Amino acid sequence: MRFYKPNHDLMLFDVPAETHVVNVASVPQRSPFRYPGGKTWLVPRIRQWLRILERPTVFVEPFAGGAIVGLTVAFEELAERVVLVELDSQVAAAWQTILSDDNEWLADRILSFDLTKANVQNEVNKTGGSVRERGFRTILKNRTFHGGIMAPGSSLIKMGENGKGLRSRWYAETLARRICAIAQVRERITFVEGDGIEIMRQYQRRRRAAFFIDPPYTAAGKKAGSRLYLHHALDHERLFEVASRVLGAVLMTYDDAPEVAAMAARHGLQADKIVMKNTHHAVMTELLIEKAPQVRNAKRAEPQLPLAGAPETETE
Repeated sequence: MRFYKPNHDLMLFDVPAETHVVNVASVPQRSPFRYPGGKTWLVPRIRQWLRILERPTVFVEPFAGGAIVGLTVAFEELAERVVLVELDSQVAAAWQTILSDDNEWLADRILSFDLTKANVQNEVNKTGGSVRERGFRTILKNRTFHGGIMAPGSSLIKMGENGKGLRSRWYAETLARRICAIAQVRERITFVEGDGIEIMRQYQRRRRAAFFIDPPYTAAGKKAGSRLYLHHALDHERLFEVASRVLGAVLMTYDDAPEVAAMAARHGLQADKIVMKNTHHAVMTELLIEKAPQVRNAKRAEPQLPLAGAPETETE
């Protein structure tokens, strides 16, 4: 593997990709979630990007979901600190539990759960409860619903892989092991339940911040996000505007669509295509959109005031 001398004038697109199509089996699986549109395949490029940036002080993932990228950064110490943000209260409950002292309870609950159709239906039909109970239900839904989709209208797996039905994606020991492993690095991770764009603004003055942005795919009239996610409505133009104004580095991933490329150009962001494989192993392309960190002597269009109570205000 080649290492590159840190150079803030260098962008990821200037660095050759290590592979053309990533074999996701070669990337450590850190997340207890199986997520539609997961970014395991992008992890090698993320590693390249963060080496160029010389280990950012903070890595912000404003649309965390299954957080495979943020978890990789935390485990491999590619940034000093990782901030995961998620608006979906179900997913947030799971992350809050995993990153709290209730992580052992959650691992034990998964190991001891008798996975039958009746038990699953009884559990997922419950409402309310403690954060850890809601967190367990979230993981149970994610692992037993078709495609890992938890949005309204989703349903339980029927046949599953090789006729295994509900047990197709329920690997209790593996899930428990991943949760316990995350607990070992939780001191490097901050989780926020909230609006990812607002959290980006709170860290907008950090020159050594890195933002990895993987939003619901609803730009350019795409319907996938509305089918897959509870909170799919997103002002993409506003997201691009905020991304263009932060002082740190930005890497975004989007559907390969002319409208998205045009939006990136309007906000002074560089876009390029990257080859990937979807869940059916078909080779496809996505857009990677990048902004280099702003150097100290660069001119800014106008100063940006931090939000009240923002955790980061310096411009290091």
